[in-house]
Amino acid sequence: MGIRAAFMVPHPPLAVHEVGRGEENKIKKTLSAYNEVADQIAKIKPDTIIISSPHSVMYADYFHVSPGLEGKGDLGRFGAPQVSFRQDYDTDLVRLICMYAEAAGISAGVLGEKDKSLDHGVMVPLYFVNKKYTKYKLVRIGLSGLPLSDHYRLGMCIKKAVEEEDINAVYIASGDLSHKLKPDGPYGFNPDGPEYDEKIMQVMGTGDFGKLFSFSPSFCDNAAECGHRSFVMMAGVFDCTAVKSSALSHEGTFGVGYGICSFYPVGDDASRNFLDCHEKEKRMELDKVRKKEDAYVKLARMTVEAYAVYGKKPSLEKKGKEIRAVSPGGDVLSLPPEMMERRAGVFVSLHKEDDLRGCIGTTAPCTDSIAEEIMNNAVSASANDPRFDPVESIELDKIVYNVDVLSEPELIDSPSCLDVKKYGVICFKGNRRGLLLPDLDSVTSVEQQIEIACRKGGINPAENPGLMRFEVVRHR
Repeated sequence: MGIRAAFMVPHPPLAVHEVGRGEENKIKKTLSAYNEVADQIAKIKPDTIIISSPHSVMYADYFHVSPGLEGKGDLGRFGAPQVSFRQDYDTDLVRLICMYAEAAGISAGVLGEKDKSLDHGVMVPLYFVNKKYTKYKLVRIGLSGLPLSDHYRLGMCIKKAVEEEDINAVYIASGDLSHKLKPDGPYGFNPDGPEYDEKIMQVMGTGDFGKLFSFSPSFCDNAAECGHRSFVMMAGVFDCTAVKSSALSHEGTFGVGYGICSFYPVGDDASRNFLDCHEKEKRMELDKVRKKEDAYVKLARMTVEAYAVYGKKPSLEKKGKEIRAVSPGGDVLSLPPEMMERRAGVFVSLHKEDDLRGCIGTTAPCTDSIAEEIMNNAVSASANDPRFDPVESIELDKIVYNVDVLSEPELIDSPSCLDVKKYGVICFKGNRRGLLLPDLDSVTSVEQQIEIACRKGGINPAENPGLMRFEVVRHR
């Protein structure tokens, strides 16, 4: 008993005949592979099907597991209300998954349900499965904004829960690939789109799940994929397990990638502990980063660590000609004179496993020195960024810091004075203002830079906002 098989599948509503009304014939390879998946599931006769869907309830810091006795839904929003399902939930397995997640320190559970209806990320796979087999219970799990490692860990918890319940289960990782495959597609084209599809099909087709961690957030964003985290969660259910993988189909007819793969466990394999290997690599990378930190970054790190552990910032002391920052724990950091003699706006950014973990800054100095500016903004970035929970001490050994010291902003007449690599931008209208730092991986044009800065400031670009530019000295 356990996870008998898993499948990576897309969820285009037009694959459903009642929605596509003939258009589905343009993706015949996908339909053929989907029917093959349904046949394989029918042969397994699973007690429970577990589906992770990008279109279920999703939170930045929490995995939502659908509660209740049953799930119902239809494809009415896609013009086919007659396509509807009602499926019993496996309440015992849901309870066990949540229990194991809590024990592992993963934020997951049945709270916060916004919409009880089954989403199309679940409905489309079930449309094909239910043609061949219906005697199963369902578990529906949403993705989150948490790191990939947490998605993998939740997959490991799912595996434990299935084994404890002693049932036959199938896992379906629902997710489309890139949405940026063609200029005439609904989402346009980005060169990272075809590259993403090629890489993900290679990784999943060979079962080399460790490489899922090597896809950078900016690469995934540029490709506009929607299934990567779903695939990582599925990989977690096969932790330390040898897997027979097969790539069944891949198509991008409509400018969106549809990939289908199957996975069957074939025995234990302790060498396939992909999360442990990934975290070991990240620790080695972090050690190299820490050795290269200058005083600006070391002060930001010292401040966050002191505040997370002791609830206090370091103190600044002058001993002879030496200026020092002293942590509440007794650690001492010598600071160069310019950090106390100069004033400037400063941004402090925190990243955890390549994902943003907090970023707060000042466009103009609010304290008497750069050192004080760094400490104040480091505390704000780690504890007061409204997008994130406060940083906890258990996270400190995984966080990387950037400190950007800003030049004085200057008013400019037009976007032609901007350069996304060299200048940051401040857009302002009345009391509203939004800022974006320069040289960000995901920002490739001035138009995009201004649009994001306006959005952050609650400004419509059509309002013709004023523009200011600034340069930064980046410490990392």
